Amino acid sequence: MWIQKEIQLNSYRRGFHLITQEIKVACQPELAQIKTGLLHVFIKHSSASLTINENADPIVRTDFESFFNQVVPENEPYYRHTLEGSDDLPAHIKSSILGSSVQIPITQGQFNLGIWQGIYFGEHRDHGGSRNIVLTLWGEL
Repeated sequence: MWIQKEIQLNSYRRGFHLITQEIKVACQPELAQIKTGLLHVFIKHSSASLTINENADPIVRTDFESFFNQVVPENEPYYRHTLEGSDDLPAHIKSSILGSSVQIPITQGQFNLGIWQGIYFGEHRDHGGSRNIVLTLWGEL
């Protein structure tokens, strides 16, 4: 079975946000039917990202934001792509470092993530707006 859906995330403030539950809800009722399979999650934007990491302590997401802001700072004198604001080029770089997609195994109708894992949405712009996500489920019923 192959299923593909496109959803729109509401606007999030800059930073890292746990979106596992939003993705899970959007995958129903098809997710529940899959015995063994995969979910591919793809974000259709070049200034936001997806990754999988710690789902329990929200401080981890705050630390991620602090780390990436230090590693990829704004207002560097050598940046040339600056017409859309000082956060735009750093957002593109952060997105390339982290990536635009994640894959999650599905087992018996559930995401087969580790107990402390969740899907992070990284909003790297100050005013990114809503974001479009493509969800592709495939697997054995």
